[in-house]
Amino acid sequence: MTLNDLLRYRRALARRDFRMLWLGSSISLVGDGMTFVALTWLVLAQPDGVQRLGLLTVCATLPVFAGGLLSGPVLDRFDKRHVLAADSLVRGAAMASIPITSAVGAVPEALPYVVAAVYALFRMVPLAGFPAAIPDLVPEEERDAANALESLSFGLAGMIGPALGGLLIGGFGAEAVLAFDAVSYLVFAGAALAIRRPLTPRPWTGPEPAGSGWTVLRDRPLVATTLAFMAFNIAMGMVQVIGPWLAKTQFPGGPQALGLLLAALAAGELAGAALAGGAAVRRRPVRAIAVVQLIAATGFLALLAAPHTIAVAAGFLVVGLFSAPMTIWAQSLRMARIPAPLRGRGFAVLRTLMQATPPLGAALVTPLLVAGMFAPAVLTLTAIAAAPAVALLFRYER
Repeated sequence: MTLNDLLRYRRALARRDFRMLWLGSSISLVGDGMTFVALTWLVLAQPDGVQRLGLLTVCATLPVFAGGLLSGPVLDRFDKRHVLAADSLVRGAAMASIPITSAVGAVPEALPYVVAAVYALFRMVPLAGFPAAIPDLVPEEERDAANALESLSFGLAGMIGPALGGLLIGGFGAEAVLAFDAVSYLVFAGAALAIRRPLTPRPWTGPEPAGSGWTVLRDRPLVATTLAFMAFNIAMGMVQVIGPWLAKTQFPGGPQALGLLLAALAAGELAGAALAGGAAVRRRPVRAIAVVQLIAATGFLALLAAPHTIAVAAGFLVVGLFSAPMTIWAQSLRMARIPAPLRGRGFAVLRTLMQATPPLGAALVTPLLVAGMFAPAVLTLTAIAAAPAVALLFRYER
């Protein structure tokens, strides 16, 4: 990373409103990283917990599709500051329900699944709202740095959150971790409301684009990269089940081992985002995305090294290192190609499609693990992640 790269990050963070949004989001993401481990461990403590991991993953991902379809029009119509704050308050209340019920009695067996579903239903609000707000908070020449900072916050929070969550569960219980996440949502709500600049759609000076976010699917580069991301996220949905299964049945350390794996993945994402922000691809972006996706897919093969925790964690590091540039470069591509009045809906549609596919992976891998077919499961998820990258490279070269 060069001095000019660091200066681009500094200029973006020097803009107060962007800095407030980024900091609030980063703190909330730390809480979310802890929450995944906490919810997973609550489910594993139930009878037939391993079999129920797939259900938890479905609850934590499937409602994203419905929520994404609703969030886009809301983000394009109302001030994004208020929408982001309302989302944080709703999800914060959902997280707080588990420590509250635990304090007054016992946590209902179904509550972790309900909380995961509420989280998923509103998840697309910040996932679409943050990138849709970036063009209003930073100038065009700073967008790559701003996109990289968003990915850096995902990587840093994902590295700290799971590891810290695994440690805190052992000392204080999963309920205390969820209480922290509830507080982090309050912080994000306050940060969103502290932004001074209104985040309402600006008047459009060109021809008025079509009013549906689905019109972005007419753009071939956007469609090609979105399909590739959807396939990669199917593989990630499989990993969301395999990781806890390994921590429970193969690795010593229990939740600490799971936290280590997720922290390794996030550490790779952090490093990959830092490098990609200074090496933004403006020419041949689709090919560049395909190359890093193919390399990231090979990292999944490290799962075959189980029960050697360090070797598996090294593979997760590779996956994160090369998947982060995919996100940054594709997001800059979307910002350049989606008209301003459709940014909320466009980002909501594309990110909804990408976030809706992990349940397919969870549903696919759970019966394989129950049947003891671990190696076939790993080879299948690797092939799913790699195949679209190969197809993109073949199409690009032709």
